[in-house]
Amino acid sequence: AAAPKVAVVGAGVIGLSTALCIMETWPSCSVTVLSDQFSPNTTSDVAAGMLIPHTYPGTPIHVQKQWFKETFSYLFAISNSTEASEAGIHLISGWQVFKNIPEEELPFWSDVVLGFRPMSEAELQKFPHHRFGQAFTTLKCDCPPYLLWLEKRLKATGTQMYTRKVADLWDLHSEYNIIVNCAGLGAHHLVGDEQLFPVRGQVLKVHAPWVKHFIRDGDGLTYIYPGIHRVTLGGTREKDSWSLSPDPGTTKDIFDRCCSLEPSLQEAQDIKVKVGLRPSRWCVRLEREILSQGRVQLPVVHNYGHGAGGFSVHRGTAKEAARLVGECIAALQGSSSRAKL
Repeated sequence: AAAPKVAVVGAGVIGLSTALCIMETWPSCSVTVLSDQFSPNTTSDVAAGMLIPHTYPGTPIHVQKQWFKETFSYLFAISNSTEASEAGIHLISGWQVFKNIPEEELPFWSDVVLGFRPMSEAELQKFPHHRFGQAFTTLKCDCPPYLLWLEKRLKATGTQMYTRKVADLWDLHSEYNIIVNCAGLGAHHLVGDEQLFPVRGQVLKVHAPWVKHFIRDGDGLTYIYPGIHRVTLGGTREKDSWSLSPDPGTTKDIFDRCCSLEPSLQEAQDIKVKVGLRPSRWCVRLEREILSQGRVQLPVVHNYGHGAGGFSVHRGTAKEAARLVGECIAALQGSSSRAKL
């Protein structure tokens, strides 16, 4: 049988890592990435790329933990290689602090990150408004370097990448055997998913090279994430807001909130404001579907809806999507051998 042609729609962290996993798992495939936006213009480019999971109410915890674990080991291996700096991946230590003691003192991911422990009294003195905290070391992917590194890996495997706005998955059925939908928020129109909604995030990228540790308020709204060149200050979670324009009032609010956690940020220079729309739903949509028009069938694998937690689980969900693509390949080969009988 001819090599199956796979189209991956979307070139954020989910689309690129899914395409890479498909190539690594099914090297006989030909894979093409189609997207109307590539780095640096994707939602993933706005993300800080911190590996601190966001909990999906609709996905079983053991599944989320597996996704996170696979992603953490994959990136940890890169962080220990000579590729680390080009891929923008580094270990980062810091604190998550709470004004009130959280119900769950040990989150499900506490044994995946490194050195997770309660903060000492001495450490908590740095945060006079907070009563409790957790210290740990995790990984951070700097964007866009990580996306560019993924693109480079894909090009080395012979994957084609085209700038193309896909308005309807059926437009692809004459050229491709299997479609992988990693369109993020674009899936709202592309497959009419009404459960998908934007959660608007506004962040500041600032120059403050003296800030070396991450600090995150336990409510997840205020955070300081140092990258290799700039520090990401956040943030906002505005449900159902589609606006990509920075709001000056929000910029001031974010800056003030971050300065109350880390007063030295008053001296931060060269503040750039970025906005991204997180593709959110009650659970990641990761499943296989057969679309049909009359007697024509189009196998589709969906992998989107990661919301605020895409970086933390991207490799784990990409592996699962690649497994589902394998099921599609087997079904295609089964039907083509039946057709020959």
